[in-house]
Amino acid sequence: METLLQIMVILFLARIFSEISERFGLPGIIGEIGAGFLFAFVFKPDDVETFAFFAELGAIFLLFTAGYKEVHIKDLKAASTSALIPTMSQIFVAFCFGFMVGKMFGFGFTESLFMAVAFSPTSISVVVKTLIDTDYLSSKPGSMMLTSAIFDDIIGIFLLSIVVSIATLNEFPSGIHILGILGQILAFMLIMGFMGWKLFPRLFEHIQKMHTKESLFSFVLLIALFSAYLSERFGLHAVIGAFFGGVLLSDLPLAKIEAVQKKVSGIAYGFFTPLFFAFIGLSVETEVLYTAGTFAILVIVLALSGKLIGGFIGTKLVGFSSMDSLIFGIGMMPRAGVELVVIAIGKELGIISNEVFSAIVLMVVISIIISPILLEMSIRYKERGLTVSE
Repeated sequence: METLLQIMVILFLARIFSEISERFGLPGIIGEIGAGFLFAFVFKPDDVETFAFFAELGAIFLLFTAGYKEVHIKDLKAASTSALIPTMSQIFVAFCFGFMVGKMFGFGFTESLFMAVAFSPTSISVVVKTLIDTDYLSSKPGSMMLTSAIFDDIIGIFLLSIVVSIATLNEFPSGIHILGILGQILAFMLIMGFMGWKLFPRLFEHIQKMHTKESLFSFVLLIALFSAYLSERFGLHAVIGAFFGGVLLSDLPLAKIEAVQKKVSGIAYGFFTPLFFAFIGLSVETEVLYTAGTFAILVIVLALSGKLIGGFIGTKLVGFSSMDSLIFGIGMMPRAGVELVVIAIGKELGIISNEVFSAIVLMVVISIIISPILLEMSIRYKERGLTVSE
Protein backbone atom coordinates (compact mmCIF):
# COMPACT_ATOMS: atom_id res chain seq x y z
CA MET A 1 0.00 0.00 0.00
CA GLU A 2 1.17 3.52 -0.67
CA THR A 3 2.13 5.57 2.38
CA LEU A 4 -0.63 8.15 1.98
CA LEU A 5 -3.24 5.41 1.58
CA GLN A 6 -1.90 3.57 4.64
CA ILE A 7 -2.19 6.69 6.80
CA MET A 8 -5.69 7.34 5.49
CA VAL A 9 -6.82 3.75 6.19
CA ILE A 10 -5.36 3.56 9.69
CA LEU A 11 -6.76 6.97 10.66
CA PHE A 12 -10.18 5.92 9.35
CA LEU A 13 -10.05 2.67 11.31
CA ALA A 14 -8.88 4.50 14.43
CA ARG A 15 -11.82 6.92 14.29
CA ILE A 16 -14.39 4.19 13.62
CA PHE A 17 -13.05 1.84 16.28
CA SER A 18 -12.77 4.71 18.76
CA GLU A 19 -16.44 5.56 18.18
CA ILE A 20 -17.48 1.93 18.65
CA SER A 21 -15.42 1.73 21.84
CA GLU A 22 -17.01 4.87 23.30
CA ARG A 23 -20.52 3.67 22.41
CA PHE A 24 -19.82 0.63 24.56
CA GLY A 25 -18.87 2.93 27.42
CA LEU A 26 -15.10 2.43 27.04
CA PRO A 27 -12.43 5.08 26.33
CA GLY A 28 -11.69 5.65 22.65
CA ILE A 29 -8.04 4.73 23.17
CA ILE A 30 -8.99 1.03 23.23
CA GLY A 31 -10.54 1.33 19.79
CA GLU A 32 -7.51 3.19 18.45
CA ILE A 33 -5.12 0.53 19.74
CA GLY A 34 -7.44 -2.13 18.28
CA ALA A 35 -7.43 -0.33 14.91
CA GLY A 36 -3.65 -0.51 14.75
CA PHE A 37 -3.70 -4.16 15.76
CA LEU A 38 -6.26 -4.98 13.03
CA PHE A 39 -4.36 -2.97 10.42
CA ALA A 40 -1.16 -4.91 11.16
CA PHE A 41 -3.01 -8.24 11.07
CA VAL A 42 -4.77 -7.56 7.74
CA PHE A 43 -2.21 -5.59 5.76
CA LYS A 44 1.07 -6.72 7.40
CA PRO A 45 2.97 -3.53 6.48
CA ASP A 46 6.73 -3.97 5.99
CA ASP A 47 7.70 -0.30 6.14
CA VAL A 48 6.46 1.44 9.28
CA GLU A 49 8.99 4.29 9.36
CA THR A 50 6.36 6.83 8.30
CA PHE A 51 3.99 5.56 10.99
CA ALA A 52 6.80 5.79 13.53
CA PHE A 53 7.37 9.45 12.61
CA PHE A 54 3.70 10.34 12.97
CA ALA A 55 3.53 8.31 16.19
CA GLU A 56 6.39 10.36 17.64
CA LEU A 57 4.55 13.56 16.73
CA GLY A 58 1.44 12.03 18.33
CA ALA A 59 3.33 11.42 21.59
CA ILE A 60 4.70 14.98 21.51
CA PHE A 61 1.26 16.56 20.99
CA LEU A 62 -0.38 14.19 23.46
CA LEU A 63 1.86 15.40 26.29
CA PHE A 64 1.99 19.01 25.11
CA THR A 65 -1.81 19.16 25.09
CA ALA A 66 -1.94 17.53 28.54
CA GLY A 67 0.34 20.25 29.91
CA TYR A 68 -1.36 23.04 27.96
CA LYS A 69 -4.96 22.17 28.83
CA GLU A 70 -4.98 20.12 32.02
CA VAL A 71 -2.12 21.30 34.25
CA HIS A 72 -2.49 24.56 36.16
CA ILE A 73 0.55 25.59 38.19
CA LYS A 74 -1.51 27.71 40.60
CA ASP A 75 -3.86 24.80 41.31
CA LEU A 76 -0.91 22.50 41.88
CA LYS A 77 0.56 24.87 44.46
CA ALA A 78 -2.75 25.05 46.34
CA ALA A 79 -3.33 21.29 46.40
CA SER A 80 0.27 20.08 46.66
CA THR A 81 0.41 19.65 50.43
CA SER A 82 -2.62 17.40 50.83
CA ALA A 83 -1.93 15.30 47.71
CA LEU A 84 1.81 14.82 48.14
CA ILE A 85 1.79 11.82 50.51
CA PRO A 86 -0.88 9.77 48.64
CA THR A 87 0.82 10.56 45.33
CA MET A 88 4.30 9.56 46.46
CA SER A 89 2.96 6.44 48.18
CA GLN A 90 1.14 5.03 45.15
CA ILE A 91 3.98 5.92 42.76
CA PHE A 92 6.59 4.36 45.07
CA VAL A 93 4.73 1.05 45.47
CA ALA A 94 3.88 0.79 41.75
CA PHE A 95 7.49 1.67 40.80
CA CYS A 96 8.87 -1.00 43.14
CA PHE A 97 6.43 -3.60 41.80
CA GLY A 98 7.43 -2.82 38.21
CA PHE A 99 11.14 -3.09 38.98
CA MET A 100 10.56 -6.30 40.94
CA VAL A 101 8.77 -7.95 38.01
CA GLY A 102 11.69 -7.11 35.74
CA LYS A 103 14.26 -8.56 38.12
CA MET A 104 12.12 -11.68 38.76
CA PHE A 105 12.25 -12.50 35.04
CA GLY A 106 15.95 -11.78 34.71
CA PHE A 107 15.73 -8.46 32.86
CA GLY A 108 18.62 -6.04 32.88
CA PHE A 109 18.72 -3.01 35.15
CA THR A 110 17.64 -0.52 32.47
CA GLU A 111 14.76 -2.64 31.15
CA SER A 112 13.54 -3.16 34.72
CA LEU A 113 13.70 0.61 35.25
CA PHE A 114 11.58 1.21 32.15
CA MET A 115 9.03 -1.27 33.47
CA ALA A 116 9.03 0.50 36.84
CA VAL A 117 8.44 3.89 35.19
CA ALA A 118 5.68 2.42 32.98
CA PHE A 119 3.96 1.14 36.15
CA SER A 120 4.07 4.59 37.82
CA PRO A 121 1.69 7.08 36.09
CA THR A 122 -2.12 7.13 36.25
CA SER A 123 -4.74 8.12 33.67
CA ILE A 124 -7.47 9.88 35.63
CA SER A 125 -9.42 10.61 32.44
CA VAL A 126 -10.43 6.94 32.33
CA VAL A 127 -12.36 7.19 35.62
CA VAL A 128 -13.58 10.79 35.40
CA LYS A 129 -16.81 9.77 33.63
CA THR A 130 -17.53 7.28 36.42
CA LEU A 131 -16.87 9.95 39.04
CA ILE A 132 -19.26 12.32 37.23
CA ASP A 133 -21.96 9.67 36.76
CA THR A 134 -21.84 8.75 40.46
CA ASP A 135 -21.69 12.40 41.53
CA TYR A 136 -18.35 11.71 43.20
CA LEU A 137 -16.04 14.07 41.31
CA SER A 138 -16.15 16.79 43.97
CA SER A 139 -15.89 14.33 46.86
CA LYS A 140 -12.78 14.07 49.01
CA PRO A 141 -11.39 10.98 47.17
CA GLY A 142 -12.47 12.37 43.77
CA SER A 143 -10.68 15.70 44.28
CA MET A 144 -7.59 13.90 45.54
CA MET A 145 -7.63 11.63 42.48
CA LEU A 146 -7.60 14.60 40.11
CA THR A 147 -4.72 16.35 41.88
CA SER A 148 -2.72 13.18 42.38
CA ALA A 149 -3.09 12.16 38.72
CA ILE A 150 -1.63 15.51 37.59
CA PHE A 151 1.33 15.04 39.95
CA ASP A 152 1.62 11.48 38.63
CA ASP A 153 2.19 12.73 35.10
CA ILE A 154 4.76 15.31 36.19
CA ILE A 155 6.69 12.80 38.33
CA GLY A 156 6.36 10.19 35.58
CA ILE A 157 7.90 12.61 33.06
CA PHE A 158 10.72 13.35 35.50
CA LEU A 159 11.40 9.63 36.04
CA LEU A 160 11.27 9.06 32.28
CA SER A 161 13.88 11.76 31.70
CA ILE A 162 16.19 10.10 34.24
CA VAL A 163 15.73 6.62 32.77
CA VAL A 164 16.18 7.76 29.15
CA SER A 165 19.41 9.49 30.13
CA ILE A 166 20.62 6.36 31.93
CA ALA A 167 19.69 4.24 28.89
CA THR A 168 21.94 6.31 26.63
CA LEU A 169 24.93 5.43 28.85
CA ASN A 170 24.28 1.67 28.43
CA GLU A 171 25.48 1.06 31.97
CA PHE A 172 24.62 1.81 35.58
CA PRO A 173 25.69 5.43 36.01
CA SER A 174 28.19 6.58 38.58
CA GLY A 175 27.37 9.29 41.10
CA ILE A 176 28.97 11.88 38.82
CA HIS A 177 26.89 10.68 35.86
CA ILE A 178 23.69 10.87 37.92
CA LEU A 179 24.58 14.42 38.97
CA GLY A 180 25.24 15.18 35.30
CA ILE A 181 21.80 13.85 34.33
CA LEU A 182 20.14 15.91 37.06
CA GLY A 183 22.19 18.90 35.90
CA GLN A 184 20.89 18.49 32.33
CA ILE A 185 17.32 18.30 33.55
CA LEU A 186 17.82 21.30 35.84
CA ALA A 187 19.48 23.35 33.09
CA PHE A 188 16.66 22.56 30.69
CA MET A 189 14.02 23.46 33.27
CA LEU A 190 15.78 26.72 34.18
CA ILE A 191 16.03 27.78 30.53
CA MET A 192 12.40 26.84 29.87
CA GLY A 193 11.33 28.55 33.10
CA PHE A 194 13.14 31.74 32.13
CA MET A 195 11.55 31.68 28.68
CA GLY A 196 8.12 31.11 30.21
CA TRP A 197 8.68 33.96 32.68
CA LYS A 198 10.28 36.58 30.39
CA LEU A 199 10.35 35.61 26.73
CA PHE A 200 7.00 33.94 26.04
CA PRO A 201 4.83 36.77 27.53
CA ARG A 202 6.57 39.37 25.36
CA LEU A 203 6.50 37.10 22.33
CA PHE A 204 2.75 36.54 22.58
CA GLU A 205 2.13 40.27 23.10
CA HIS A 206 3.64 40.84 19.65
CA ILE A 207 1.86 37.82 18.17
CA GLN A 208 -1.49 39.25 19.31
CA LYS A 209 -0.82 42.25 17.08
CA MET A 210 0.00 40.24 13.96
CA HIS A 211 -2.41 40.44 11.00
CA THR A 212 -1.56 37.04 9.55
CA LYS A 213 -4.36 34.52 10.03
CA GLU A 214 -3.92 31.90 12.76
CA SER A 215 -0.65 33.44 13.98
CA LEU A 216 -1.43 32.64 17.61
CA PHE A 217 -2.27 29.03 16.82
CA SER A 218 0.89 28.65 14.72
CA PHE A 219 3.14 29.96 17.48
CA VAL A 220 1.55 27.69 20.09
CA LEU A 221 2.43 24.75 17.83
CA LEU A 222 5.91 26.18 17.32
CA ILE A 223 6.41 26.35 21.09
CA ALA A 224 5.43 22.67 21.30
CA LEU A 225 7.94 21.68 18.63
CA PHE A 226 10.65 24.01 19.93
CA SER A 227 10.29 22.69 23.49
CA ALA A 228 10.50 19.12 22.19
CA TYR A 229 13.60 19.95 20.13
CA LEU A 230 15.31 21.80 22.99
CA SER A 231 14.83 18.89 25.39
CA GLU A 232 16.48 16.58 22.86
CA ARG A 233 19.45 18.95 22.66
CA PHE A 234 19.82 18.54 26.43
CA GLY A 235 19.87 14.76 26.11
CA LEU A 236 16.25 14.31 27.21
CA HIS A 237 13.37 12.95 25.16
CA ALA A 238 11.22 15.21 22.99
CA VAL A 239 8.00 14.39 24.88
CA ILE A 240 9.51 15.73 28.12
CA GLY A 241 10.12 19.15 26.58
CA ALA A 242 6.69 19.16 24.95
CA PHE A 243 5.02 18.57 28.31
CA PHE A 244 6.95 21.38 30.02
CA GLY A 245 6.27 23.71 27.09
CA GLY A 246 2.55 23.04 27.47
CA VAL A 247 2.66 23.64 31.23
CA LEU A 248 4.38 27.01 30.73
CA LEU A 249 1.79 28.14 28.19
CA SER A 250 -1.03 26.96 30.47
CA ASP A 251 -0.20 29.83 32.84
CA LEU A 252 0.04 32.44 30.09
CA PRO A 253 -3.37 34.10 29.45
CA LEU A 254 -2.30 35.51 26.07
CA ALA A 255 -1.49 31.99 24.84
CA LYS A 256 -4.21 30.05 26.62
CA ILE A 257 -7.22 31.28 24.66
CA GLU A 258 -10.15 28.89 24.42
CA ALA A 259 -10.40 29.10 20.62
CA VAL A 260 -6.70 28.26 20.29
CA GLN A 261 -6.98 25.44 22.82
CA LYS A 262 -9.76 23.90 20.73
CA LYS A 263 -7.60 24.05 17.61
CA VAL A 264 -4.63 22.49 19.41
CA SER A 265 -6.91 19.76 20.74
CA GLY A 266 -8.32 19.30 17.25
CA ILE A 267 -4.98 18.69 15.58
CA ALA A 268 -3.73 16.59 18.51
CA TYR A 269 -6.76 14.37 19.18
CA GLY A 270 -8.14 14.52 15.65
CA PHE A 271 -4.98 13.43 13.83
CA PHE A 272 -1.73 12.86 15.68
CA THR A 273 -2.65 11.01 18.88
CA PRO A 274 -4.99 8.49 17.14
CA LEU A 275 -2.03 7.60 14.93
CA PHE A 276 0.17 7.23 18.03
CA PHE A 277 -2.24 4.85 19.76
CA ALA A 278 -2.84 2.99 16.49
CA PHE A 279 0.93 2.59 16.13
CA ILE A 280 1.01 1.06 19.62
CA GLY A 281 -1.56 -1.51 18.50
CA LEU A 282 0.32 -2.05 15.24
CA SER A 283 3.49 -2.81 17.22
CA VAL A 284 1.92 -5.51 19.41
CA GLU A 285 2.91 -9.03 18.39
CA THR A 286 0.19 -11.62 19.07
CA GLU A 287 2.71 -14.45 19.00
CA VAL A 288 4.53 -12.86 21.90
CA LEU A 289 1.31 -12.53 23.92
CA TYR A 290 0.58 -16.23 23.45
CA THR A 291 3.98 -17.16 24.89
CA ALA A 292 4.08 -14.44 27.58
CA GLY A 293 1.76 -16.41 29.87
CA THR A 294 2.74 -15.98 33.52
CA PHE A 295 4.73 -12.84 32.78
CA ALA A 296 1.76 -10.98 31.22
CA ILE A 297 -0.55 -12.05 34.06
CA LEU A 298 1.98 -10.92 36.66
CA VAL A 299 2.42 -7.56 34.91
CA ILE A 300 -1.34 -6.96 34.97
CA VAL A 301 -1.83 -8.05 38.60
CA LEU A 302 1.14 -6.17 40.05
CA ALA A 303 0.65 -3.02 37.96
CA LEU A 304 -2.93 -2.66 39.16
CA SER A 305 -2.39 -3.82 42.74
CA GLY A 306 0.64 -1.55 43.12
CA LYS A 307 -1.51 1.51 42.56
CA LEU A 308 -4.32 0.14 44.70
CA ILE A 309 -2.07 -0.72 47.66
CA GLY A 310 0.04 2.44 47.40
CA GLY A 311 -3.02 4.66 47.07
CA PHE A 312 -4.75 2.96 50.00
CA ILE A 313 -1.73 3.35 52.29
CA GLY A 314 -1.09 6.97 51.27
CA THR A 315 -4.64 8.17 51.86
CA LYS A 316 -4.88 6.30 55.17
CA LEU A 317 -1.78 8.22 56.28
CA VAL A 318 -3.55 11.55 55.64
CA GLY A 319 -6.71 10.52 57.51
CA PHE A 320 -9.05 8.97 54.92
CA SER A 321 -11.49 6.26 55.98
CA SER A 322 -10.77 2.72 54.77
CA MET A 323 -13.57 2.90 52.19
CA ASP A 324 -12.45 6.28 50.82
CA SER A 325 -8.87 4.98 50.69
CA LEU A 326 -10.06 1.96 48.70
CA ILE A 327 -11.96 4.22 46.29
CA PHE A 328 -8.88 6.40 45.83
CA GLY A 329 -6.66 3.36 45.22
CA ILE A 330 -9.01 1.98 42.57
CA GLY A 331 -9.16 5.41 40.92
CA MET A 332 -5.35 5.35 40.56
CA MET A 333 -5.31 1.97 38.77
CA PRO A 334 -6.03 2.87 35.10
CA ARG A 335 -3.19 3.62 32.70
CA ALA A 336 -3.24 5.18 29.23
CA GLY A 337 -1.20 7.98 27.64
CA VAL A 338 2.06 8.47 29.53
CA GLU A 339 2.59 4.73 30.12
CA LEU A 340 2.33 4.01 26.40
CA VAL A 341 4.73 6.86 25.64
CA VAL A 342 7.22 5.35 28.11
CA ILE A 343 7.20 1.88 26.56
CA ALA A 344 7.18 3.29 23.02
CA ILE A 345 10.38 5.16 23.88
CA GLY A 346 11.85 2.05 25.47
CA LYS A 347 11.08 0.00 22.36
CA GLU A 348 12.47 2.75 20.13
CA LEU A 349 15.74 2.70 22.09
CA GLY A 350 15.92 -1.09 21.82
CA ILE A 351 15.64 -1.58 25.60
CA ILE A 352 12.07 -2.84 25.91
CA SER A 353 11.60 -6.29 24.37
CA ASN A 354 8.53 -7.21 22.33
CA GLU A 355 7.36 -9.40 25.23
CA VAL A 356 7.49 -6.52 27.72
CA PHE A 357 5.96 -4.07 25.25
CA SER A 358 3.02 -6.33 24.41
CA ALA A 359 2.38 -7.28 28.07
CA ILE A 360 2.24 -3.64 29.18
CA VAL A 361 -0.10 -2.72 26.30
CA LEU A 362 -2.36 -5.57 27.43
CA MET A 363 -2.16 -4.28 31.02
CA VAL A 364 -3.17 -0.79 29.87
CA VAL A 365 -6.19 -2.12 27.98
CA ILE A 366 -7.36 -4.28 30.90
CA SER A 367 -6.86 -1.44 33.41
CA ILE A 368 -8.99 0.83 31.25
CA ILE A 369 -11.80 -1.75 31.16
CA ILE A 370 -11.93 -2.91 34.79
CA SER A 371 -11.02 0.26 36.74
CA PRO A 372 -14.28 2.17 36.07
CA ILE A 373 -16.30 -0.98 36.87
CA LEU A 374 -14.54 -1.54 40.21
CA LEU A 375 -14.73 2.17 41.03
CA GLU A 376 -18.49 2.32 40.48
CA MET A 377 -19.00 -0.87 42.52
CA SER A 378 -16.96 0.50 45.45
CA ILE A 379 -18.78 3.87 45.41
CA ARG A 380 -22.20 2.16 45.29
CA TYR A 381 -21.16 -0.16 48.12
CA LYS A 382 -20.12 2.81 50.27
CA GLU A 383 -23.35 4.66 49.52
CA ARG A 384 -25.44 1.59 50.44
CA GLY A 385 -23.52 1.32 53.70
CA LEU A 386 -24.18 4.99 54.52
CA THR A 387 -27.88 4.57 53.71
CA VAL A 388 -28.20 1.52 56.00
CA SER A 389 -26.36 3.25 58.86
CA GLU A 390 -28.67 6.24 58.61
